[in-house]
Amino acid sequence: MRHMLMFAVVSALCLAPSRSLADADKPAAPLPEGYKLLYKQDFEDKDVLMGFHMTDPNAWRFMKEGKDGDDGSIELFGKSNYKYVVRSPLNIALIDGKVFGDFVLECDLVQTGREYGHRDMCLFFGVTDRSKFYYVHIATKADPNAHNVFIVNDKPRTNIAEKTTKGVDWGLEKWHHVRLERDTKAGTIKVFYDDMKEPIMLAEDKTFTEGFIGFGSFDDTAKVDNARIWGPSAHGKKAEIFPPQK
Repeated sequence: MRHMLMFAVVSALCLAPSRSLADADKPAAPLPEGYKLLYKQDFEDKDVLMGFHMTDPNAWRFMKEGKDGDDGSIELFGKSNYKYVVRSPLNIALIDGKVFGDFVLECDLVQTGREYGHRDMCLFFGVTDRSKFYYVHIATKADPNAHNVFIVNDKPRTNIAEKTTKGVDWGLEKWHHVRLERDTKAGTIKVFYDDMKEPIMLAEDKTFTEGFIGFGSFDDTAKVDNARIWGPSAHGKKAEIFPPQK
């Protein structure tokens, strides 16, 4: 009985979500010269939802977890009531009030959906309107429509990555640290997943040089925590991309 109890406790600890950032204000890898912290969000208060512009606010909620209820995050817990003529992700939460050009984004992500090939989370950037943006689709298995860097430019999404891995292991309630680097002059896009040394995706494109940044998924559910964005500069702008919910 004692062994069974110990096994249950260890199993519960292994399955319990935990944040991956030891020091959220310190980047996991060196930054380009001249970069400074432009955005910081620890998701510790329910009012954080007001800082996002979403395809459907009703699909997102504020969560408190941890032993003492002291770990906050925002959760995409359902399908967004949103449709658009251009084939692209439907579940999107954009950081409101700031537009970024060159940047390094780091955040903690946990995928809460079932396991299958296209099990995903997405990072959005260069968003200027509903049919002009980039997004990174991080999925279990790579194919032409999954685990790639995509551009949406007035037509259904097109993959543009020059290099990707075969996919990632999201695990069960396991947090992962993700880093997205964008250099608009060189056109480069780099994505790192847990290992900050070797990118899981590389792409090059100069179509969009600035826009809003956000989080979400094509088809699944997920949580976001500890978001940081560094860059040379950003300018204020209200996000008015998606139609207001009725």
